[in-house]
Amino acid sequence: MVQENRLPHALLFCGPAGSGKMATALYFATYLLCTNHNEKDEPCGTCRQCAMLNKWEHPDLHFTMPTIKLPSMGSAHKPISDDFAKEWRQFIMDSPYITIDKWMNTIGTANQQAIITAAESDSLSQKLSLKSSQGGYKVCLIWLPERMNSECANKMLKIIEEPPSQTVFILVSEEPGLLLETIRSRVQRIEFKRIDVESMTQALMGKRGLEQEDARRIARLADGNWNKATEVLEASSESEEFLQAFQSLMRLAYSRNIKELKRWSEDMNEYGREKQKRFLNYTLRLVRENFMYNFQIEELNYMTWNEEKFSQNFARFVNEDNILAIYDMLNLAIRDIGQNANAKIVFFDLSLQMIMMLKH
Repeated sequence: MVQENRLPHALLFCGPAGSGKMATALYFATYLLCTNHNEKDEPCGTCRQCAMLNKWEHPDLHFTMPTIKLPSMGSAHKPISDDFAKEWRQFIMDSPYITIDKWMNTIGTANQQAIITAAESDSLSQKLSLKSSQGGYKVCLIWLPERMNSECANKMLKIIEEPPSQTVFILVSEEPGLLLETIRSRVQRIEFKRIDVESMTQALMGKRGLEQEDARRIARLADGNWNKATEVLEASSESEEFLQAFQSLMRLAYSRNIKELKRWSEDMNEYGREKQKRFLNYTLRLVRENFMYNFQIEELNYMTWNEEKFSQNFARFVNEDNILAIYDMLNLAIRDIGQNANAKIVFFDLSLQMIMMLKH
């Protein structure tokens, strides 16, 4: 598009988590801002622009990301991305394969919902009204624009509708359906697909030194998500924690132990909002895997050894009579947690309903 002089002023990179959207967005921003492309038409890596981009400190590259209000901020202060600029630059330097969970841990909280506020769009509008510092493009990279609140989204729409000269917006989204339709209609959408098993297997072998069989198992378990592959490879303690919580829920529900289920829901209440949603999504995945395990077709299953060991006895309780109802119940719980419902009530209700589900 750049070579043919038909680059739109706003691009939407969308697709599943871990598919390389942000990595591509960062590379493309570097491509646009580098003033000395090499013979392969790639960023040179040595010019003054690239030297600044190596630390993500280029004055014409503006980042917008979800933020939260820290206790140290004044009551009248509205958080914006600039408040977290130092942490953000280090965050994306560590790896371009990023998640909202990792970002929340980086800025030191798990109990708030990270959003992009109206103050962010005001700040961005002010920055983009200035001329390019280096005389070329101005690039605005917005990570997870679906987390803009309604006031911010409407202000951002006006900026995108009437973009400043030589400004390129790159929106990196995992849930584009949550964006305003008017914003979606004004951007060039580019779809990213899940990374195929063979490509990920080769990458794990080449970059992490795994044997082919180990790499293949992790690649299948990751389901096209490089973030998930690295988490599995690092033997995330959270995954083990979630597996134990899942096992406890199912065993207590099967034995109809109401007293212990109440205690289980209180334990889940101690998780932060984002962690609660991660657990529910983990539970969704394991329910699906247990249902598919009943068919005894290896190609249909994506589980770790420990998960599969539990499923050998549990899978028969997840069947065609209850699978859809369990899915609906878990998705409703995810929605309720996302809307700041009382987590203790949500999880206790979930556990009581699970008793009925496992009767089928």
